[in-house]
Amino acid sequence: MIFENERPYKSHGNGLFKEEDFKKLGENVIFEDNVLVFHPENIEIGNNVYIGHNTILKGYYNNNMSIGDHTWIGQNCFIHSAGRITIGKCVGIGPMVKILTSQHKGDNIKIPVLFTELSTKEVVLEDGCDIGIGSIILPGITVGEGAIVGAGSVVTKDVEPYTIAAGVPARLLKYR
Repeated sequence: MIFENERPYKSHGNGLFKEEDFKKLGENVIFEDNVLVFHPENIEIGNNVYIGHNTILKGYYNNNMSIGDHTWIGQNCFIHSAGRITIGKCVGIGPMVKILTSQHKGDNIKIPVLFTELSTKEVVLEDGCDIGIGSIILPGITVGEGAIVGAGSVVTKDVEPYTIAAGVPARLLKYR
C-alpha cells in the first residue's frame, strides 16, 4: 500500500554518546548502563544528576532538553523533547515514566495519522516536583513546584504547585 505523503525513514543513530557531545554536562552526572542519548548537542544537564538504567533521552534536532541540578531519573524512562523539555532542580522522575512533547494532529482522514502534521508543545517540570513510577506526561503540561504526580497517572492538564494529583486522567487529590 502506498500513501500520498509517504516519507522515507532515516536512522536517528544508535544513542551512544561521549561527555563532550552535550550542550552542557555538569559535574557528578551518573549515566547507568544502557542509557541512550539522541541529539546530545541539544541537551543540558546540571550537577549531581542520576539517570537510571535503560533510560532514553531523546533530544531533538531543533529544541532543547534541560535537566536541573540534583535531579533523579529512574530506570526505563523515555523523555522526548521535540517540543522542548525543562526539568527543574531537585526533581524526582520515577522508573518507567514517559514524557512526550509531540503528537500527530491526525486531522486529515485521507492519510494515516502517522503522516499527518506533528504538533509540539513544551513540558515543564518545576523545581522539587516528583513524578511517580509509570506515569505519562503529555505535551504542553506543566507540573508545578513541589507537586506530586501519583504512580501510573496520565497527566493531561497542568498540575498546580504543592498539590498531589493521580489517576487516569490525573486529577487533584489534595494540597500538600
